[in-house]
Amino acid sequence: MDETQIQFKPFIFPSLIFLFSLWIAIKILFPKPNTNKNPPPSPPKLPIIGNLHQLGSLTHKNLGSLARKHGPIMLLHFGSTPVLVASSADAAREITKTHDLIFASRPLNKVSRKLSYNGRDVVFAPYGESWRRAKSILMLQLLSNRRVQSYRLIREEETALLVKRILECSGPVNLSKMFSEFTNNGICRSAFGRKYSESENGKKFLDLVGEVSEVIGAVRAGLFVPWLRWIDRVSGFDEKVDRIAREMDEFLEGVMRERFREGFMERKEGDNFLDILLEIYSDSSGEVSVDDRVSIKAILLDVFAAGTDTTSVFLEWAMTELIQNPTVMQNLQNEVREIAKDNSNITEYELERMHYLKAVIKETFRYHPPVPLLVPRVASKDVKIKGYDVEAGTVVMINAWAIGRDVVSWNEPEKFKPERFLNSSIDFKGLNFEFVPFGTGRRACPGAAFAVATIEFVLASLVQKFDWKLGDGGQGENLDMSERPGITVHRDIPLIAVASLSK
Repeated sequence: MDETQIQFKPFIFPSLIFLFSLWIAIKILFPKPNTNKNPPPSPPKLPIIGNLHQLGSLTHKNLGSLARKHGPIMLLHFGSTPVLVASSADAAREITKTHDLIFASRPLNKVSRKLSYNGRDVVFAPYGESWRRAKSILMLQLLSNRRVQSYRLIREEETALLVKRILECSGPVNLSKMFSEFTNNGICRSAFGRKYSESENGKKFLDLVGEVSEVIGAVRAGLFVPWLRWIDRVSGFDEKVDRIAREMDEFLEGVMRERFREGFMERKEGDNFLDILLEIYSDSSGEVSVDDRVSIKAILLDVFAAGTDTTSVFLEWAMTELIQNPTVMQNLQNEVREIAKDNSNITEYELERMHYLKAVIKETFRYHPPVPLLVPRVASKDVKIKGYDVEAGTVVMINAWAIGRDVVSWNEPEKFKPERFLNSSIDFKGLNFEFVPFGTGRRACPGAAFAVATIEFVLASLVQKFDWKLGDGGQGENLDMSERPGITVHRDIPLIAVASLSK
């Protein structure tokens, strides 16, 4: 069964009946006082579970539908947890700019706590000194513009290998699978200095990265209703999370021990993330404390969990839209082939001149944000948002998918039109609140430049060298666009296509 779906087993209904009766009794005996506050609009909720039943498997779409009925700011309850859902650019601006500090922290649940080394990473860490130091290391040491440029050779080599694999296929190719392997190999080389995908341990690690995204994206009643937490124990979910955390730690610890044996202090400028982190955290004798080793592993896990899946998902949807929209594909091929000619390696200078390529990339991020619901935040104190009272402890979810399809911000938002970004100043920096695929504010994703550099190069290479059609010979407009639930939203059916060398 899909882990993202709320699971209610038949044997829990007696418990729900009892809890419902208890809830009614509490409401009668202890009525909530009238505080004269102005809460955001809320859809009707059920006792005990609140609005959990309305989320479904594709939560971003269901929340988008609710927002169209109740407004761009609405208050839901996941069990007893109040959740504010923002579905417009104005709402996102007020949360992440006007009141950014109040919403700078993250809510930790039992899953994110275990898989982030108790909030020692950057993605899930509570706002504070530890988070500031970790993000500073990411921004200045691992993902600076200079560092991103230093990994160009890896991008070129891995793209060349991807092109070679496509050429070797005599028939249809599974682009979804190829993109996953491509991004995993690129991240491994950048993070560890080598590929691990060809070893048994490496394959296991890549499977673990996928499982991390799966369990973090799981919306389960036990996470929000304390009385139902036993379901996760009985169903094996808790055991699964424990296993993933344990095996992930064993792999990362093994890679670190291997680096110590090799002598990480002899690294050259431009080496991998792990060597840089070991140098930052080591003392004068080259030793790294147990506590600092935890910080290193937490940061590395962020790099993999946030970097591999999101990039492969983007490439999957970008090629889907290009195949489905032959005019867009032709326009992009004309631009890339005119500028790059038949060069085997497209240069940075050539990429800068490919304005339609950049428009296609932005339109894909608008139409198919890889993480449609940005990582939740939590209010540190009472605050007013768009005139509504939001209490401290309220979890905040920004629906990037709904914002990207908001008719207030976009003309014909349900159409895939890269031309809307030509001559537009909208970028990936998070200052345009109608376009937030990498988040915005102080908790924005620090890996945007790294991801976009990879995406530009591989997408340009694929349309430069090949002409594309569907693997079953069908027309693009008949392409199945179903989504698979998760924290990142893949195609439900792998993208199968046929490539032929361009003439």
